[in-house]
Amino acid sequence: MVYNNDKRIVMTLDAGGTNFVFSAVQGNKEIVAPISLKAFPNDLRKCLNSLKMGFHKVFAQLSRPPVAISFAFPGPADYTNGIIGDLPNFPSFRGGVALGPMLQEEFKIPVFINNDGSLFALGEALAGALPEINSLLAKQGNPKRFGNIAGLTLGTGFGGGIVVNNELLVGDNGCGGDVWIFRNKKHPDYFVEESVSKRAVKRVYKQLSGDQTNLTAEEIYQIAQEQLVGDKEAAISAFQELGEMAGDAISHVATIVDGIIVIGGGLSGAHKYILPSIVKELNSHLQSFSGESYPRLQAKAYNLSQQEQLTEFLNVKGTEIPVPGTDKTVPYISQKTIGVMVSKLGASKAVSIGAYVFALQKIDGIAK
Repeated sequence: MVYNNDKRIVMTLDAGGTNFVFSAVQGNKEIVAPISLKAFPNDLRKCLNSLKMGFHKVFAQLSRPPVAISFAFPGPADYTNGIIGDLPNFPSFRGGVALGPMLQEEFKIPVFINNDGSLFALGEALAGALPEINSLLAKQGNPKRFGNIAGLTLGTGFGGGIVVNNELLVGDNGCGGDVWIFRNKKHPDYFVEESVSKRAVKRVYKQLSGDQTNLTAEEIYQIAQEQLVGDKEAAISAFQELGEMAGDAISHVATIVDGIIVIGGGLSGAHKYILPSIVKELNSHLQSFSGESYPRLQAKAYNLSQQEQLTEFLNVKGTEIPVPGTDKTVPYISQKTIGVMVSKLGASKAVSIGAYVFALQKIDGIAK
């Protein structure tokens, strides 16, 4: 894999609203024990001091100087210039904070900041979903290979990122892959994250079950699994509706990206209920005014977490057709395919690898 044996070190950060967790990566592997410090989201001075202190603690453990700092931080932000904007869970950041330039001045090395959805997608493109699927296709003797991926994270919010031929789509305003703001299929005046998030699972479960207890999304999943007492059907339906709403947004993404879709994040553990609804939406039909029916996508979508569909996906190989006027043939795959799968790396590891690779790509002049 690209950079798998690279000796350069990049310092990283997992930025949460409660704690900052600092580490360092070399050759796509974490090389120090993570260091956790309080985030102090309501006190800017303490927050920034915590950031500096954490990276200094990591720096002190390294065998050689790091070449960069690279990490995910919540938006809104001007990621290209390293400026973090007005965050709901970081009140002290009102008006914008030049976080990247501050750290660059402190450590005298390049600093790269992205959103977690983008770095998740990059990590999956280089070390997760894409190499896994392409390896399975090769083992099956299938000539098809994928080079594009959309990574979607389902959890507190609905995040996303797009990678085309190993290059992350950042966008001219740093907004590439921002799926959370798509229109909501069921509630058109609302954005889709209102139906694709943990809060959505809680809201829909309350509506369907009548149970107004303040259950967590994790507890509702346990009800669906019959591990807790509750309305099992309502719990399952809450996750299925999330899948349908996500599927509607993903269908727009898939139309542009035309590649593998990989799902991660805290809610991906409920994929047995979510993915079938996503794939059903992707394979749905739209109508013309003349009454004709057209597939939502030009490619057929497969649920790659189900063995039967994975097998069928891997075996779409096409046929040989004749070249007119000759005795030659050429391969022709008439059935276009894409797949939807769950991350096996896990969101945290994929984000870490994505942050590492993005920094080295920038330093090497590969990423634009």
